Amino acid sequence: MNLSSASAASAHPLAAYGWDDGWAREFAAYAERGLLPGRVVRVDRGQCDVVTPAGPVRADTEFVTPRDPMRVVCTGDWVAVDTDGDPRYARHVLERRTALVRSTSSERSEGQVLAANVDHAVICVSLAVELDLGRIERFLALAWESGAQPLVVLTKADLVPDVTTLSYLAQDVETTAPGVQVLPVSSTTGEGVDVFRAIVSGGTSVLLGVSGAGKSTLANALLGEDVMDVRATRDVDGKGRHTTTTRNLLVLPGGGVLIDTPGVRGVGLWDAETGVGQVFSEIEELAEQCRFHDCAHGAEPGCAVLAAIEDGTLPERRLDSYRKLVRENRRIVAKTDARLRAEMLRDWKLKGAQGKAAMAAKRGNLR
Repeated sequence: MNLSSASAASAHPLAAYGWDDGWAREFAAYAERGLLPGRVVRVDRGQCDVVTPAGPVRADTEFVTPRDPMRVVCTGDWVAVDTDGDPRYARHVLERRTALVRSTSSERSEGQVLAANVDHAVICVSLAVELDLGRIERFLALAWESGAQPLVVLTKADLVPDVTTLSYLAQDVETTAPGVQVLPVSSTTGEGVDVFRAIVSGGTSVLLGVSGAGKSTLANALLGEDVMDVRATRDVDGKGRHTTTTRNLLVLPGGGVLIDTPGVRGVGLWDAETGVGQVFSEIEELAEQCRFHDCAHGAEPGCAVLAAIEDGTLPERRLDSYRKLVRENRRIVAKTDARLRAEMLRDWKLKGAQGKAAMAAKRGNLR
């Protein structure tokens, strides 16, 4: 981008919402047709709130609602909107740069886009309850797969009794999140908030986490006012109710855009092989040193992964979690991939045959 185009992008009415020279090029064909660019700040029942150069509008998504749930308009999308009319319509959705996708509970294995065009995926983890490292790994796989840069924010740091304990907790999460910054934050005392504000001041960030993780409180701290509704969490388990019921896109006064999301109970993976590999990068690096290229890290000789567990450099919990997420991801992908389904069936039959052979050999030795 040259200086003139950068200046034009920064002077655009939607610059605060993330508009740049790249989006301008993507939109050029629609501009020639007299359509307005806009960013979706909220979606609700087939309609979306869109901010445009002419101001905010409420637009119907009838013309951009395909059968594929992955293409449904979501918060963070850039759309082409007609200039007038009642009702107004979003006519086209610009190609997404990134998309946070999880699987739904549907038996048809459908994906659900949580947010689009995100630069930072912020995983909020409450320190008011015991850390669930497995859940953090799931969120990280989701974040890495999206193309966004993950960040783990440990909220409610003021509830940790001492600095040493806080340091140990942060180290546990850092081990779980290789290559990811881990930041303790307290919206009550202000600890870490300035650092977090500086990180999210560039680009679009989305807050992810379960109910009661402190997402809305953190959003209010960045906004400088109580924009998002906040309710107290239960003392018994630290859980909160869904105070945020829709995904809302907000412009931060210090720069940057923030998407607050409802608490997520389940974090189902959706074709996240790359994301899982990134979360467990140390295991995949060790696997390259195994004697056999198809090593399952079970009982094979020359397995570098098992050797790392034996010498204590790799926690067994990490390998268990890795196996679990790999299996889950393969099941999800297999629902729409006939080749993978056939491969999994062959593996299942082979293991069954091996089990029968082992039992037969055992009975023969007992005679």
